[in-house]
Amino acid sequence: MRVLPFVKSLFFLLLTVTAAVAAPPNIVFIITDDQGYGDLAAHGNPAVETPHLDRLRAQSLTLTDYHVAPTCSPSRASLLTGQWSNRTGVWHTIGSRSILSGQKTSIATLLKQAGYATGLFGKWHLGDHFPSRPQDHGFQEVYAHLGGGVGQTPDAWDNGYFNDTYQHNGREVISEGFCTDVFFQQATRWISQCAQQKKPFFAYISTNAPHTPLHCPQKYLDLYPDLSPHLAAFYGMISNIDERTGDLRQFLDQHGLTENTLFIFTTDNGTAGDRNFYNAGMSGGKGSALEGGHRVPFFLHWPKGGFSQLRPVDSLTHAVDVLPTLLDLCSVKPPEGLQLDGVNFLNLPPESDRILITDSQRLQQPVKWRRTAVMQRKWRLIDGKQLFHLTQDPLQKENLASRFPEKVAELTRFYEQWWEELSPGFAQEARIPIGPAQNSPLSLTAHDWIQDHEPAWNQRQIRAALAGSGGYWALQVLQPGSYQIELRRWPASLDHPINASLASGPPVTGPEPAFRTRFGEALSVGKATVTLNGRSLPAASVNPTDRAVTFTTTLEEGPLDLKATFISPDGQTKTGAYYVTLKKAP
Repeated sequence: MRVLPFVKSLFFLLLTVTAAVAAPPNIVFIITDDQGYGDLAAHGNPAVETPHLDRLRAQSLTLTDYHVAPTCSPSRASLLTGQWSNRTGVWHTIGSRSILSGQKTSIATLLKQAGYATGLFGKWHLGDHFPSRPQDHGFQEVYAHLGGGVGQTPDAWDNGYFNDTYQHNGREVISEGFCTDVFFQQATRWISQCAQQKKPFFAYISTNAPHTPLHCPQKYLDLYPDLSPHLAAFYGMISNIDERTGDLRQFLDQHGLTENTLFIFTTDNGTAGDRNFYNAGMSGGKGSALEGGHRVPFFLHWPKGGFSQLRPVDSLTHAVDVLPTLLDLCSVKPPEGLQLDGVNFLNLPPESDRILITDSQRLQQPVKWRRTAVMQRKWRLIDGKQLFHLTQDPLQKENLASRFPEKVAELTRFYEQWWEELSPGFAQEARIPIGPAQNSPLSLTAHDWIQDHEPAWNQRQIRAALAGSGGYWALQVLQPGSYQIELRRWPASLDHPINASLASGPPVTGPEPAFRTRFGEALSVGKATVTLNGRSLPAASVNPTDRAVTFTTTLEEGPLDLKATFISPDGQTKTGAYYVTLKKAP
């Protein structure tokens, strides 16, 4: 009974590989932020309008049991490297644990080496400094915001989704229009150039939407007058993505590119919308180890490869499978010795017994069993204690651990081996290098503070003068010598006094206040200090009109933990310097 589906799978695999040998397929890869499996009309959502994505699904191979990490940076690290996020060192979204080591090999690097043009448009969220930027990981064309989202601490000051300042191949450029529209427009422009040059392309379109804060053009908010303002904005952002997806597919049709383009749509974690409204029959959302936290859509359309009709694949799959699958479809052989945790999902038998793991750490160091799902077929072992079977219990309400101790033991053994293999690498840090030309000057922000509590990761928190002494930055001095260390409360682009307040910025369409609309609180700072590997430099005075405080010191080669602090005149209140710049002393 199982032979026929397996033979059919092999047939499709041979067909796709043969097509790939004839002409390398282009790749358009769309990944959205915080959109869950249930945030599509085709998956039963009774309110959201997604006609173009629904049509794409109806013409695609669809992974019905595809899983990612429950938060964004870890999912992207796994997807781009084919490795468990915990192996890559990326298991958080802030605090330097969202930085992808330059030693890791990405799908963009491999495709570029195989002759592809490679472009990223939108969100990277795997490091803003060399050697962890998208251009350091194989992307030749980069049009992106900084940090993990528009308006976060590393991003251009006062970005608010409309008419923002982004990074284009290392240069700041001012955009015109809504962020999602801009990213799709830039991708389309670049694809057109690649087509004219008759060069295969990999266009990675990674939207910051529908991540909070919830903003979009008014016409998309107006689609949902009967929903709560927050849900209307969340679905409005998705409808905007849907419309842009339809526009891009039409562009490919008009330019004869559809037939040999792998067109993929997926998302990075479970929904951040209203799970009580609709969640496709699952429990949990973003950040959760339950099914709704990490099961997401995945559609693959490629007419020349035989993927032009709805073809569900029910095998258990994971983001680590994307890289090996794409390499096989594009006839690109990975380099000898490259460690991959995933497999070509087209090679999986229909009833595979493979075991997969996803977890949500969001800490400086991973903790065993923290928000962990060990998965096999429809079995789910949650946090090592609760066992569920989704066929009879999709909402994961009935703990079967006591009834099936042998299954708990089997899944636990796999996890223990997985943890033992990966945990020796947890102590390694992706330290930001001081010295290379790409990091000169080196601009640091509170987004990457290492500390026990949440750092100031968005510009609203900077404006609110988030309390606390701040954490430290994990750096690596590659070129020793005399350096200037400049401390600021406000970004250098603003050049605003450390102690001064700041007026609120203009509002943005949507139910939530934009980060920039928060009034900037004044500080009372009398001194500034810098601590290097636990050694404090002599404190410097801060005058009322000072915009920055500069220290000059000699840095020795090797690891450096740098902490920069502002102190009130009475010495009681301490606030971390949110923005620090290092450059060689003249």
